[in-house]
Amino acid sequence: MATQTQQPTGTLYNALTAGSKIIGTIIADSDIRIDGTVEGDLQCSGKVVIGEKGFIKGTINCQNAEILGKMDGKIDVKQTLALRATSNLHGEVRTQTLIVEPNAQFNGTCSMGNKPAAATQK
Repeated sequence: MATQTQQPTGTLYNALTAGSKIIGTIIADSDIRIDGTVEGDLQCSGKVVIGEKGFIKGTINCQNAEILGKMDGKIDVKQTLALRATSNLHGEVRTQTLIVEPNAQFNGTCSMGNKPAAATQK
């Protein structure tokens, strides 16, 4: 009888469910989905998803991000940031690629491309 190795059926990710709140810094090595509230910084080696009921006030650094909920702060995305129709983002954005769906709300600044944002000269 041959032995079989079971392969995982889905991808692993971290989650903060609705009704939960974290104050402080989150460091995630894999994807993370936020449906609760985070006040602080989030560093993720993968993709960050802020669900429709999710709210982050602080700074996010990640590879990719998809926002369906609310964000207030600074977000630095190395690849693609997607603002979905239900998103509400206030703050500073730095990303390679920005996708904005109709009805998404974005108030703030955005820097795109590989180069760091130019320093303001006086």
